[in-house]
Amino acid sequence: MTDQKSILCYGDSLTWGWIPVTEGAPTLRYPFKERWTGAMAAELGPGHHIVEEGLSARTTSLDDPNDPRLNGSAYLPAALASHLPLDLVIVMLGTNDTKSYFRRTPYEIANGMAKLAGQIYASAGGVGAAYPAPKILVVAPPPLAPMPHPFFDGMFEGGREKTAALAAQYKAMADFMKVDFFDAGSVISTDGCDGIHFTAENNITLGKALAQKVIEILSA
Repeated sequence: MTDQKSILCYGDSLTWGWIPVTEGAPTLRYPFKERWTGAMAAELGPGHHIVEEGLSARTTSLDDPNDPRLNGSAYLPAALASHLPLDLVIVMLGTNDTKSYFRRTPYEIANGMAKLAGQIYASAGGVGAAYPAPKILVVAPPPLAPMPHPFFDGMFEGGREKTAALAAQYKAMADFMKVDFFDAGSVISTDGCDGIHFTAENNITLGKALAQKVIEILSA
């Protein structure tokens, strides 16, 4: 037996570690220690196993017309089953739901996040196993910033206002669903040069803050 705590981090490019570039794309990935997941792992120290499940452009529960891989609710049940036993699942999604062609309101995005929380609640047992469902931490991403690239700017038209409203909607949803909540915008802003992604400093600041929240949740 081991006392090691396993934590699944489920998200989009902000979790994958996208390095912002002024031309938008393509890009590379921050090294583990400069992703928020890695910074959180370093802060938590030994005894914590971090499982990264970040996919760029992933939504909460929407099918993207350009890529069938991106619906977060379609993949999450399999990801949960494959990584059990888990003590905690951290979900930070919603930025991509604000893309102009989805026409989703902040409440509807929070409702998509609620679907993911329900899937985590329902993950007990996995496939032929007897493990309990993990605890849940919903993280609201910080608001988007002005975007210098016109294609990104069109893609996220109206998204800045929607992302600014997500924290309040996620907090209300988390209270309703009885899951833990953290507002990433309370400790960082979106400082990457593309207006969407994090700087290495953003990642490290967020990872350290989330480590403290994780300790609080797992010690409860």
